[in-house]
Order: sequence, then structure tokens, then C-alpha cells
Amino acid sequence: MNKLIIFTDGGARNNPGPAGIGIVLYDENKKIVETFKEYIGEATNNQAEYKALVKALQLAEKHSPKEIECFLDSELVVKQLNKQYKVKDPDLQVIYNQILDLSIFKNISFKHVRREQNKLADKLVNEAIDEAQG
Repeated sequence: MNKLIIFTDGGARNNPGPAGIGIVLYDENKKIVETFKEYIGEATNNQAEYKALVKALQLAEKHSPKEIECFLDSELVVKQLNKQYKVKDPDLQVIYNQILDLSIFKNISFKHVRREQNKLADKLVNEAIDEAQG
């Protein structure tokens, strides 16, 4: 596969609170390759955003893409990944380092999108939390 386009989202209700992640992987033709959702327990919104990206990169590895574009609706996380902001929170630093370890892909980019452009990943987050809470 030449290019993988990844949309991720993470969210926590009451921040921190019950949290979930949602991931959508597309090929270069914008065809859905894979979706993923998971309840991750108690977390903050930022922890969930980072954990979604960690899982997405793990899923991406099996597709062996030459290029990856990651789209997140968390401007903070995107700016931290692009080294525009420092990661000061120790818990986030651990997850941030996991992403750096997973960023074995030579051609990877992190871009911010508005929430309305990330609807499917957001829907998966809410489904994961709703299913876990019964």
C-alpha cells in the first residue's frame, strides 16, 4: 500500500472520566480499509487522543504503507507531535514517547482537522463508551 490516511479521535466524558478511542484507516483512494473502537477506561481527553493514535499506528503497521497522513481534531496533540508545543504532562509524555517509537514510518505527518471533518472516528469513540456503560 502506498498511502494510508488515518483519522483518530479520543474522548472522555467529564474529563477525566469514561473514555474511548475511534480510528478510521483509509487507502489513498479514500476507501475505508479498517475501523476500530475501544473503551479504554478512565482517562482524560488528551490521554484518549494520544492512545487512539498509538493504536492507529499499531494497526497501520500491518498494511506496510509507504506514507501515512494522520488527522486529529485535537490541535494540542497535533502541535505537540509536530514539536510546536512541549509535552509537559508526565502521563502524556509516556504516550507521546510510544508514538515516537511507533513512528518507524519514514513519511508520516500529523494534521489538525475540525471536529466536523472527523465525524466517523468521533462516532466510534461514543459507541465504545456507550457499549461499555451498557
